[in-house]
Amino acid sequence: MRQLRQEEAIALAEKRPPSVRARQLASELRRLREAATLTGEAAAAALGWSPSKISRVETSRIAVSAADLRRLLDLYQISGSLRERLTELGRTAGQRGWWDAYADATTSGYSALLALEADAESERHFAPIIVPGLLQTERYVHEITRSSLLIAPPGEIARLAQVRMNRQKVLTGDKPLRLHVILDESVLRRQIGDAETMKGQLSHLAELAGRPNITLQVLPFTAGPHLSLSGVFTIVRFPEKIAFEVVFLENMTSDLFIENGIEVYRYGLAFDRLRELALEEDKSIAMISRLAAEAG
Repeated sequence: MRQLRQEEAIALAEKRPPSVRARQLASELRRLREAATLTGEAAAAALGWSPSKISRVETSRIAVSAADLRRLLDLYQISGSLRERLTELGRTAGQRGWWDAYADATTSGYSALLALEADAESERHFAPIIVPGLLQTERYVHEITRSSLLIAPPGEIARLAQVRMNRQKVLTGDKPLRLHVILDESVLRRQIGDAETMKGQLSHLAELAGRPNITLQVLPFTAGPHLSLSGVFTIVRFPEKIAFEVVFLENMTSDLFIENGIEVYRYGLAFDRLRELALEEDKSIAMISRLAAEAG
């Protein structure tokens, strides 16, 4: 087998989605350089690097070795707890998860979302069309996957469905993800599969709403027009050791991550407004339970 040349290996590595830790470390390094009033060229010159290396590090296109990270932190005169946190981010930046085994069956954007959720502390999600993946039953998952992959072989549908079910493990364990979902009323009334599939899905939602880490609210038709008629969005928040939020937008042909602070803040405001318009939790659960009973 032909060995990859160095430039080919680098190109392949740069195509692989960076972990959330790698993304945050890169963002922090750029912020620290700017706080030190150094241009990328000046920082590169001080370290004896090329300006392109600084750029690739700050965009998480290449991993930062422990030695290089120490030199960068020395250059920016970083010490104490901040240095410890960034060193820990660097040490764990290359960690990968179970989803890597399904890289051939998922988009890079979806794989990146799974990586984000593995590190996340909480997630807020607005669902205007279908039940979000974290809350889907296995039968509902298969119906959704089959309908979105009309010409895919059964084996591929089964693999993608397994990815979705594995993804739900973040909701259990010692430190489960805190999830707040606002479901448009149309999600509850849209027929996915047969009546038994819908009854099972709605009953599952009512059961999940009883978990302490899950909050469900229904946005009724009577709420009228609102800020988020344009579609689904997810806001993922990370613990203090990472400390930032990312918005994930999933589209038919592409996925988009929004990390700009102002834009993320606006999505947060939109979610807060939806929460105000939505039914309170007890009324939402009562509505979901009633529709589940009617479905059977």
